[in-house]
Amino acid sequence: MQSDAVDNSGVKYVSHPLIRPGSLEERKYQIAIAVHATEDNTLVVLPTGLGKTAVALLVTAMRLRACGGKILMMAPTKPLVDQHLKMFSDKLIEPDGDREAMGSGFALFTGETPTDERKEMWKSSRVIFATPQVIKNDIIAGRYSLKDVSLLIVDECHRAVGNYAYVFIAEEYMKTGKNPLILAMTASPGSKEEKLMDVCYALSVKIVETRTEENADVKPYIHEREIKYVDITLPPELEHAVIDLKKLLEMRLTGLGELGYIVPSADKLTMAALNSINVQIQRKIAERNTDAFLAASVHAEIMKIRHAVTLAESQGSEILKAYLNKLSAEGMSPSGTKASQRLCRDEIFISLLKETDGWEYELLPKFGKTFELVSTQLEEYPESRIIIFANYRDTVVALCDYLVKRGIDARKFIGQASKDSVKGLTQKKQIETLGEFRDGVFKVLIATSVGEEGLDVPSTDLVIFYESVPSEVRSIQRKGRTGRHGSGTIYVLITKGTTDETFTHVSRVREKAMTKGIRSLSATAASGGFIVTTPMSGLGSGNGTADKGQNAGLHNVQHIGQSSITVFTGVNAENGTAVAGAHQDNPVPLVIADDREGSSKVVEALHRSGISMGFERLEFGDYAIGDRILVERKTARDFTDTLVERDLIGQIKRMADAAIKPVLIIEGEDLYTQRNLNPNAIRGALCAIAIGMGVSIFYTKTPEETADLLYVMAKREDNSTEGGLKSPHFHKTYRSKREQLEYIVSAFPGTGLKNARILLGHFGSIENIVNATEEELRAVSGIGEVSAKKIYETARERYPEF
Repeated sequence: MQSDAVDNSGVKYVSHPLIRPGSLEERKYQIAIAVHATEDNTLVVLPTGLGKTAVALLVTAMRLRACGGKILMMAPTKPLVDQHLKMFSDKLIEPDGDREAMGSGFALFTGETPTDERKEMWKSSRVIFATPQVIKNDIIAGRYSLKDVSLLIVDECHRAVGNYAYVFIAEEYMKTGKNPLILAMTASPGSKEEKLMDVCYALSVKIVETRTEENADVKPYIHEREIKYVDITLPPELEHAVIDLKKLLEMRLTGLGELGYIVPSADKLTMAALNSINVQIQRKIAERNTDAFLAASVHAEIMKIRHAVTLAESQGSEILKAYLNKLSAEGMSPSGTKASQRLCRDEIFISLLKETDGWEYELLPKFGKTFELVSTQLEEYPESRIIIFANYRDTVVALCDYLVKRGIDARKFIGQASKDSVKGLTQKKQIETLGEFRDGVFKVLIATSVGEEGLDVPSTDLVIFYESVPSEVRSIQRKGRTGRHGSGTIYVLITKGTTDETFTHVSRVREKAMTKGIRSLSATAASGGFIVTTPMSGLGSGNGTADKGQNAGLHNVQHIGQSSITVFTGVNAENGTAVAGAHQDNPVPLVIADDREGSSKVVEALHRSGISMGFERLEFGDYAIGDRILVERKTARDFTDTLVERDLIGQIKRMADAAIKPVLIIEGEDLYTQRNLNPNAIRGALCAIAIGMGVSIFYTKTPEETADLLYVMAKREDNSTEGGLKSPHFHKTYRSKREQLEYIVSAFPGTGLKNARILLGHFGSIENIVNATEEELRAVSGIGEVSAKKIYETARERYPEF
């Protein structure tokens, strides 16, 4: 790694065969980190603006030069992925060698990229940029493997905990990669040492490279960031509203105390205290204490009221008014929860609701102060870019409208999901919005947390926190949006005497703790204190081998079981090998998972079992096994919630009508203690499902047990043969001609038992159905245009020759 000639401004540039001349400024700390990162799996912690992506580019160039292969870079959001793609395509030169085997060019993978295109793009591309869930789903579905990836880059790696897709992908990569190397990057790994260790464990990290703004080699590149705290006074109207809300809290906390629960006062009701109360309640529910269900409902009331206090203190009168009206609507609805109904009957709540409905304009001065800061900045520096962060989408929308009405060209930047009346932004619209912001089409961006991570807008020189955040990770991410390429200013709006002040203090303490934890982690790594292993679990794990030094401690766990299970699973329980009829190399997936199940631990466990899987959008059920079985998976809590709040019976019936063998799996502990329901109501629902609909019901305790059950079902179904071929029909002795006719008609695509009965009742025979025109089929009540077309075309389809 050398320097190019110095340009007119005295800036030196990196010289490398795979980096475009004059495109990447030489920074010695970046080069030092990159060189070290080529030695083993590395966690890089750099303050925002110091060039984590530049380090990734350097490591990519060195890795491609040294050993070729493919590069996979992941980031949690499409705008961030798109940003990385633009930087790499501008600065990276592809190597000439092994293009035929490894492909060439750059590719962008997101959930919007069609499945077939992703498979072909993976083969033909050298450097792939992707959101992690897409990669996880593709690996599970067997569309491609990570064996040829020579470098896996994990951006915003502090997310690599729990069930986040990064964890699964890293484990899979270390297991299957021929020459694996992981580069993990973040500016804010968190303040808790155990979380830092969890991230390192999940990503098999052996080296930790850190820099702070105090390090001598980075000081020349630090731009001044001035943080100013602006005190906001809570107006009398909102102060009175908070007093009323705290009265409501105190009454409910007193009630819980009288039931024997340990509770704090309303002024000391933190989230930790709320969680402690919930633990006590759940313990009582497990003991079948009848009062515990009432306590759980009161706890739900307390959560709603506390949220209202937060809105009053930090967000403003209009946001509070909208929330209270939403609670009132819930309480008045027949389907509303008991907590909402009870709260809306409270005289204090009724009086407060009436008072808020009389507010005609925003009372909290934060809106006005934000307008003052923004307009002053744009008057003095017309080319400025300004980002305003707010916790709640309603605040973002209201603040955007407020500024626009006062002549400020502002746009909102929110997530994709649509909530209540606020429509989300598609990934395409998010990228378009950021592009226009960078280009100066508008000057003010108002964002929720979706705008906090990694977005680089060079001219952003003012950031406003509409409220404080207690998370050190989010606070650092927000601050990092300015001061990246020049000096910047950060304003934090704090409502005096409220949680805003508390959160400001908490964030400062946690940021200091995080810095201390990073130093400790780095010292541990430097002393060789890391022993990182990646244990595998589940049926039929891979061989777990990898290059020396890349996967220390990796081990293989084989499934152990009684030999008699072989006939059901198609696997020899002693050595994990396939037995006759198991069709291990069958390219047809044995299990199809609904594509919304991609983040489930069940699909991860199924993948580890070695079974062939695919993803599709299923109209009914969560999993399809062969042509006969549809499986609906419900956690015990989801089962009871759907029974009370949604149409559980209707949902299961629709699945039962569409499947020859419908299955319901209820996952989790004691179904009868999830909610305050009469046990006979639950038993009645189970009887209706099992007896009335013919649905087989199974119980499991964990997602892993659910996966094991699905595995056995799939292997048993795959082994179901007749004359060497799987029978297309369910082996059943029909007791009537009616059932035979219904079964034949229900086999038409998209028909099912319900529509089969409608068609037979209308036409009288299969002959008449088959001979009917598409218009005649469509005219039958309950048969839609799509179903009519499928029946008509299938009846006339010629049997293809092999």
